[in-house]
Amino acid sequence: MPVTGNQIKAARALAGMDQKGLADAAGVGINTIRNFEGWGKEIVRGRLDTMEAIREAFKVAGVELLEDGQSSTEGRGVRLKQV
Repeated sequence: MPVTGNQIKAARALAGMDQKGLADAAGVGINTIRNFEGWGKEIVRGRLDTMEAIREAFKVAGVELLEDGQSSTEGRGVRLKQV
């Protein structure tokens, strides 16, 4: 699933993580997180295994990355999972 840099930044905020915290949780370097967030509103281009590690770190933190058509409004987004 394509993800934007802004989605990663927003998901990080919802999870209460700083860039280092996300990097540690995902097992990637902090520069990877910085570079991915630097894509802004554009789709991040990176290794699939790296994106899956980031997605899994958010899942554990209770945050979900949404793609177009997956929410009640159109567009990409993030949300806290129901507990």
